[in-house]
Amino acid sequence: MKNLSVAQCLRDLKSGEPVLDWPTRKRIALGTAQGLDYLHEHCNPKIIHRDVKAANVLLDEDFEAVVGDFGLAQLVDTIKTSVTTQAVRGTHGHIAPEYLSTGRSSEKTDVFGYGIMLLELITGRRAISFEDEEDILLYDYVIKLRRENRLDAIIDPKLNGMYDSQGAEMLIHVALLCTQPSPNRRPAMSDVVHMLERECLAEKWEELQEVQVTNRPTFEIYHLRRNCLKDGESLYIQEAIELSDGR
Repeated sequence: MKNLSVAQCLRDLKSGEPVLDWPTRKRIALGTAQGLDYLHEHCNPKIIHRDVKAANVLLDEDFEAVVGDFGLAQLVDTIKTSVTTQAVRGTHGHIAPEYLSTGRSSEKTDVFGYGIMLLELITGRRAISFEDEEDILLYDYVIKLRRENRLDAIIDPKLNGMYDSQGAEMLIHVALLCTQPSPNRRPAMSDVVHMLERECLAEKWEELQEVQVTNRPTFEIYHLRRNCLKDGESLYIQEAIELSDGR
């Protein structure tokens, strides 16, 4: 693709190259949601991507989003709701908790990955930071800053404050809906498209408020063995899946 991937445009800019502006990021968010909705609802058999992330969203000459890299994709009969695999494949920080713990993937697995991708788009950061002594998940980073009402600290500093605060809050809300621990509580991608078009967000957000974020299961506490695969992909095999509820 002419403009490479979202990840490269966010984090690998060369000197003099323009930063993705806020309207373009919003357009990418909607275009990616529409692409995933097409895979889930308008293909027969439907397609579960299983590795949705900023690096796999490509940008054409007009910076329109194209969902790419179907190396881990799974075809699913339209009458089935999920598929179970022996090995969990994907990229650390993007893998939905239920897929990581059971090997079972569904459209809601992609919804989770989309939510993390959306946080990447908003913050300009990677899904997981290895810079500190402890790995820091982007989700936890955003939740912490949001509780502190530090919207400016969440938004990519490369934007230099050039963004719509109301639109930014909306995208963060959508991302948090998509990354709820329970797949049943995540919206379908068709719902996400409607939310991004400013429909039905309030109702969905009220539902999320009923689920205390502080009480979410500690899905991120895994003992994993990581084997590197080609093209930066990773295979994670869970060593222990006995997880506790939120503490």
